[in-house]
Amino acid sequence: MSPYGANGTTETMAIEPTVMDGQFIKEAKDAAKSVSIIFSLNEAVGALAESLKIFKKNQVNLLHIESRSSIKVPGYEFMVEVDSTVGDIEGALENIKQKSSYFQIVTRNYKDNAEAVPWFPRKIADLDKFANQILSYGSELESDHPGFTDPVYRARRKEFADIAFHYKHGTPIPRVEYTEQEKGVWKVVFNNLTRLYKTHACYEHNHVFPLLEENCGYSEDDIPQLQQVSDFLKSVTGFQLRPVAGLLSSRDFLAGLAFRVFHSTQYIRHHTRPHYTPEPDVCHELLGHVPLFADPAFAQFSQEIGLASLGASDEYIEKLATCYWFTIEFGVTKQNGQLKAYGAGLLSSFGELEWCMSGKPELRTFDPEKTGEQKYPITEHQPVYFVTDSFESAKQKMIDFAATIPRPFGVRYDPYTETIQLLDSKRQIQKLITNINSEIRTLIDAFNKF
Repeated sequence: MSPYGANGTTETMAIEPTVMDGQFIKEAKDAAKSVSIIFSLNEAVGALAESLKIFKKNQVNLLHIESRSSIKVPGYEFMVEVDSTVGDIEGALENIKQKSSYFQIVTRNYKDNAEAVPWFPRKIADLDKFANQILSYGSELESDHPGFTDPVYRARRKEFADIAFHYKHGTPIPRVEYTEQEKGVWKVVFNNLTRLYKTHACYEHNHVFPLLEENCGYSEDDIPQLQQVSDFLKSVTGFQLRPVAGLLSSRDFLAGLAFRVFHSTQYIRHHTRPHYTPEPDVCHELLGHVPLFADPAFAQFSQEIGLASLGASDEYIEKLATCYWFTIEFGVTKQNGQLKAYGAGLLSSFGELEWCMSGKPELRTFDPEKTGEQKYPITEHQPVYFVTDSFESAKQKMIDFAATIPRPFGVRYDPYTETIQLLDSKRQIQKLITNINSEIRTLIDAFNKF
């Protein structure tokens, strides 16, 4: 996004109207240095021009401005993005706030402002904005990594990282030609794990797995392509895969789940240690995560964790990430009186898959409030697992927990436009209720025909 004007000038600023109910929160290319504010003005005629003069008076650079018909209050809303490194930002925002009937700050620098909401994506294409804000690049290996001293493996990891780094939403995920050595590692992992699935994996995983073999090329002889797998998931639950160049922050990773997008690696673990990987690899993603993302109830549960994270404080992000760890990564459930695994960390590790069923680890009931406080090791088998009754039950518990997260709004995902709707006004919610009532009437009419 290119800046308009400089040194507080606004003469070249263009207001870009958007469609009714359109989403418009945006972030500058240098996200850490921008602040977005959303506001509705008390007066209509000439009020926006007066507001722009406030920015100029305070020597604030405007990077972007948009307008739309408000769904919160009668009239219009405006989104203005400013450069937080120049001018009297606090003074300008305070003056704007005094002239507004609605005012909200959205920024990645939320820790500096108690009234600010942490920035989060509002449309699925916004995932591109943080996809490369990774904590470590995929080719950067720790000294104890099995491939640390292998220059060929490190170069290969960089190839995969570069593919993800240049990926943009809406484009096909590039096809990877895996080497015979990589396919050999996959074969070892695939055969060892599939041997245990019938007795250790949950019903949903075992139900979906044959469909992956039929539709996505799952077999011991070849590694499935992310695009083909993503297309299958999209067709059954709306989930999608996108390649990732390295480790994302918990906030950014969870935000992807809100859109039913899972950030997936493409590389495979080092050939000298097929039974071990210090970080998620394509075996973990395709054998552990993907089968459950094809289950509607599990997909909804996963999305609820993502939705709960949007705009949440760091404290609650940590709790939600911990809930994710003990469910989507290391979750177990009771089915027909028997313990079964559904977490990807279990379903992609034959050692821990056997361990979790051994009777040695402690089992507790999944409760987001308590689970979110539990500490856990990341380099050894888990001493504690949390058991869910069903994915529907876990989803409802997560929805109830999300309602306790202090946010000045609720959130709702619109699958038609692939956008996040903020629920922060009675007028807006009443409109949604009207739409829901119409849908319920359609269902009742259909039901009465039987």
